[in-house]
Amino acid sequence: MKKNRITNIVKTVLLVLLIVALAAGTIVEKYHGNAFAMEHFYASPWFIGILALVAALSVVEIAVRKLWKTPALLLIYSSVVVILAGGLCTYLFGQHGRMELAPEQPCNSYTVDDGIAKELPFTLTLDKFEMVPYPGTHSPMDFVSHVTVSGNGASAEKHVISMNNILKMNGYRFYQEDFDDKGGSVLSVSHDPVGIAVIYTGFVLLILGLLLLMFVKNSPFRAIFRDMRTKTAAVAVVLLLASQGVSAQRVLPKQTADKMGQMCVLYKGRICPLQTLAKDFTTKLCGKATYKGFSPEQVLSGWMFYYDDWKDEPVFKIKGKEAQRLLGIDGRWASLEDFTDAVGEHPIANALKNLAPSDPSAKNLRAADEKYNLISMLYSGKLLKIFPLQSPMGGISWYSQADELPPTINDTAEYLFIRKYMSYAQERVAFGDMDGLETLFAKTLAFQQQRAGSAMPSQGKMRAERMYNRLSSGRWLAMACITLGLLFFAYSLFRMGRGKPMHRWVRVCAVLWVALLTAFLIMIFVLKWIAGGHVPMAGGFDSMNLMAIAIGIVVLVACRRYETALPIGMMAMGFVQLVAMIGGSNPPITNLMPVLASPLLSLHVSVIMLAYAMFFFVMFNGAGALLIGLGKNVNVEELRGRMRKMSLLMLYPAVFLLALGTIIGSVWANVSWGNYWAWDPKEVWALITLLVYSVPLMSQFKTLQNPKTFHIYCIVAFLSVAITYFGVNLILGGVHAYN
Repeated sequence: MKKNRITNIVKTVLLVLLIVALAAGTIVEKYHGNAFAMEHFYASPWFIGILALVAALSVVEIAVRKLWKTPALLLIYSSVVVILAGGLCTYLFGQHGRMELAPEQPCNSYTVDDGIAKELPFTLTLDKFEMVPYPGTHSPMDFVSHVTVSGNGASAEKHVISMNNILKMNGYRFYQEDFDDKGGSVLSVSHDPVGIAVIYTGFVLLILGLLLLMFVKNSPFRAIFRDMRTKTAAVAVVLLLASQGVSAQRVLPKQTADKMGQMCVLYKGRICPLQTLAKDFTTKLCGKATYKGFSPEQVLSGWMFYYDDWKDEPVFKIKGKEAQRLLGIDGRWASLEDFTDAVGEHPIANALKNLAPSDPSAKNLRAADEKYNLISMLYSGKLLKIFPLQSPMGGISWYSQADELPPTINDTAEYLFIRKYMSYAQERVAFGDMDGLETLFAKTLAFQQQRAGSAMPSQGKMRAERMYNRLSSGRWLAMACITLGLLFFAYSLFRMGRGKPMHRWVRVCAVLWVALLTAFLIMIFVLKWIAGGHVPMAGGFDSMNLMAIAIGIVVLVACRRYETALPIGMMAMGFVQLVAMIGGSNPPITNLMPVLASPLLSLHVSVIMLAYAMFFFVMFNGAGALLIGLGKNVNVEELRGRMRKMSLLMLYPAVFLLALGTIIGSVWANVSWGNYWAWDPKEVWALITLLVYSVPLMSQFKTLQNPKTFHIYCIVAFLSVAITYFGVNLILGGVHAYN
């Protein structure tokens, strides 16, 4: 008994020390860089010593507690030892470097991180390097090196190396990293067969151990499952499968503006409906996708065809006292005329010339200047790249009316059509000939389809994107979510505090709201998937949308058995939507970075978001359990105990999903970059979160058997999730930050 108590004390101290060291390393990296953090933290003797103690303590734990009698725990503790051993093998024997290939020049060596050249047992020759663009654009879809491998007693072989498509040869792995302007290619080289094999073995042991911990006979999870008489275990399977008046400003009629929005434009490196540009244009100017009841296309048309009516309109939303002072405005709204002083100078632009980039007011000044320049680009015609033409270099390029057109234009009528386009459109507007203007828009779309050919998005993608733009506009959904969530959460606590269930009709309305909201968010997700051509999981707004969907599914599955699931879920979905609104009020559809075009990205993000959704649920459940103590007519401790078991039912699959998602991310990084763990801040905080949430599942921590203490811990533990997602993205940075 005394031996177990000493082991538990040592385990607690070591766990706290490890978490503090990991967190401190991310802060140090923020201010001193990755190299400094690696030298003084993650690769330092004292940190390696901590990891060695963790491995040693795991071995001691196996021996002292005779864990060979408990296969689940034996696998989990063994996985810790194996994973740390794999990391040590990589540290001692693994090699990572760069290989620069010039066209047609054989190369049989690479340079490791410390500058030493290492020879290869074979030779690589770069036959050709190419950047493969998205159809009809110059945005890179992939970077491809065509190489010939020869030597080592084998005949020459042709291979292709691209993003997420590596070359494996004799224990060496080659990854596409970079290129130069002379047609050369830069490859990352990794040689770590032992470390990777050991690490992957540890990953398998950990996943098997966590699965056994949940589903083996007489496991704590199964015991709670039976005690609660619920079917919550099905959740894991389901989750894995699954006030202003009308403006006097003039604009085009809505029908005509909609026709204009159906034309295509090259915008942000992709071909999309002009509606998408109009939506971003309006949101950039006034902070939301509509203005005084006008659609984005109408606002854009107002600036295009009724410039004199709009230049005095206070449509520009200006943030920052300094920017407002320079423009001479009282409040947050400015007109285009406010950007120019009495002598024709631009005070914002002049201030930026003499301002240090680190100045606190620089961000708001740049944002204001960007709004002004956006109007200048539109007025000059450079913003609207709507004419696809054969470029001198081959292929199709998109041009605006103001661009220098390619010499491949031999047709005078075509040349005049482009150069006189806006003049003709203005003429139709001046005569009030909206039918003629709509005909011009239709002819332009037909011209685009003819000249761009297969590079044009399909009609299905265009319709999906236009529908997505309409449905994702505005902040009404987020405000409705948070308002209903707060009201229903307060109502449920009031009823529970009085020892009464919620009214049946209220419950039915709440279930219907969650179901409709979840279905709506799934529709938004699918529409963006179709429009963008890839699963939308690579940005802050997308991940928040996915988390809201996950919470909705959890609530709909669990609410039949848990009355508290509804108010907690509605509250959680409200907050997630609020965060999505703040972080991405106008989420753009963009081409995917080449390295992100991997199915492992979708799986990694999905599983992580499901885990976060469950942690969110557990946090709100804990808050409700503490607030329920305000009631006078209920057995508080009994109710808190039931709510503790409910949280544990969520924690077991949540910890499993977080571990699985982290492992998938590690495998993805190894496949794409040749490094399964880079000590990036988000990786480190994901590990911290895993450690923090593993504590309540450990029977040795007797203090957490107390329901009140348990719920307090779960509320505080959610800080690690918040830092992992928001702290890294907004403060700590790193390659995982949504910048």
